[in-house]
Amino acid sequence: MTEPGPPPDDRARAARWTGLAGAALVTVAGWLGGALPTLPPHQPWRMPYGPAALGCWLFGTALMVGAWWALRRGAPSSRWAYRTAGLWLVPLVVAPPLGSRDVYSYACQGWAYAAGHDPYAVGVAAAGCPWVDSVAPLWRDTPAPYGPLFLLLAALAVTLGGGLAGTVALFRLLALAGVLLAALCLPGLARACGVPTRRAVWLGLASPLVGVHLVAGAHNDAVMLGLLLLGLLVLVRASGGARPLLAAGVLLGLAVAVKATAVVVLPFAALVAVRGRYTVRALLRDGGWVAGGVLAALATASAVSGLGLGWVGGLAHSGDSQQWTSPPTAVGFVVDYLGALAGREPGAVPAARVVGLVLLATLLAVFWWRAWSALRRLNDARQRVRRFAVARPRAALLGAGGALAATVALAPVFHPWYATGPLLLLAVSATRTGWFTLPCAVVVFLTLPDGTSLARYTKAPGAIAMTALVVALVVLAVRRRRS
Repeated sequence: MTEPGPPPDDRARAARWTGLAGAALVTVAGWLGGALPTLPPHQPWRMPYGPAALGCWLFGTALMVGAWWALRRGAPSSRWAYRTAGLWLVPLVVAPPLGSRDVYSYACQGWAYAAGHDPYAVGVAAAGCPWVDSVAPLWRDTPAPYGPLFLLLAALAVTLGGGLAGTVALFRLLALAGVLLAALCLPGLARACGVPTRRAVWLGLASPLVGVHLVAGAHNDAVMLGLLLLGLLVLVRASGGARPLLAAGVLLGLAVAVKATAVVVLPFAALVAVRGRYTVRALLRDGGWVAGGVLAALATASAVSGLGLGWVGGLAHSGDSQQWTSPPTAVGFVVDYLGALAGREPGAVPAARVVGLVLLATLLAVFWWRAWSALRRLNDARQRVRRFAVARPRAALLGAGGALAATVALAPVFHPWYATGPLLLLAVSATRTGWFTLPCAVVVFLTLPDGTSLARYTKAPGAIAMTALVVALVVLAVRRRRS
């Protein structure tokens, strides 16, 4: 059931219609200069309606972000939040692909697989995809970095779509289904963590990242997140026995079989699975059932696709793009700039990315250990049933959200829609929201309607600004640690 609340005031009503106006303007921008298949990516301001498209895009995005931000502490009720977020989706559902050309890569990868090619061995251009001109040039010759389940879904969309337009429409429906599945899970997860559902629903669904990028952009992150949240909800509600733990593991494994990013949540899902006291034995017992479900789902998806584990190798090509929006990449750029001033070419980007991945592995271990330690401390508080019931899933899901946030921040590549994973998990588990909602509001503006990244035109200043931010955060963390 949705959480009741007071009737909407003037501020809430203004936010609803302001966001709808923004969504309509963003849709107009899409039809004037979005990621249309007949318009290959190039400088958007030189398109026939470029200035008008950019104006509608920036103004509409600002309206949506402003409306979302105005109610960041919670909508009048969760039912009101659902209706408003759904209202904003109406124009976006009929927009062309927005903010990215990835959906054309999905289509060509699905076509290649349906035509008998191995998408993990050849790029879509070599496979002979008839729609390759719509794919961003960078991804025409790279293998698919997605899991076998998504390739099966992509091939199904191509087969049923009958053409590029129909295929893109089916990918849009898949993304919408993923968002709806996530929407159904938000209240249950929020209640389990003691977070107001009206706030969790608003933050998780009304964000322009969800409407503009997941739905209008038709990204497969939506399918991954829907399966991921459903698996976590099954774990939270499981009362005992192996069956619900296995079922949850299967759902989590399917999420990984769509996109490998979901794998960082699995250690925290094992914490949610524990019933009774938190001991190593209980973790191995209950977490083992979840792990069994995950492995079964991955093995089945790999076997059904006939591609085996080839998708693991495809992940190596996801870092081919170099943009300052990834903090490790930005630091590498700045080191290269300093080296150029000294007459050297250090080529620091690969090294900086390796350092970022090492730091990420360390942070993931720290986050898991902190969640485990917090849950162990709760063993003596079980007599306080309500406190224990809320603190147990909150500690694990908050750690999972932090793990996803660290993965997004320290990965070699960052795109705005990557932030939707941390956003949804933290919306249902975090008590303080400013530290993750502000970055989510900012990154919405990093792309243009045709999929062009602003990082492409702001490489040096963006890298310097990002590096300065990284240094400031490190200094702040050290000072807080000492104090």
